[in-house]
Amino acid sequence: MRTRRRHAIVVRVHARRRHQLLARLKLATKVNRVLDARGLSQAAAGRLLGMSQPKISALRNYKLRGISLERLLLALAALDQKVEIVVAASA
Repeated sequence: MRTRRRHAIVVRVHARRRHQLLARLKLATKVNRVLDARGLSQAAAGRLLGMSQPKISALRNYKLRGISLERLLLALAALDQKVEIVVAASA
């Protein structure tokens, strides 16, 4: 019984992390597309977004550990992008 309960908790935690990662990947994709369109170097992007060049490098390579959802939202705002958050009932 304990094993099943523990497994159910682990599955829920992994599902939550998966959803967070997918959200961060979608935002990182948009940030990278805007950076590509503007032709910014990593150093210039770092200055604009208030991030270090190594963080920009990680972002450009989709290595998102240490880059929060909030940080990505702030980056999009710094790039003059409109961000809308929609909450809807799940299907």
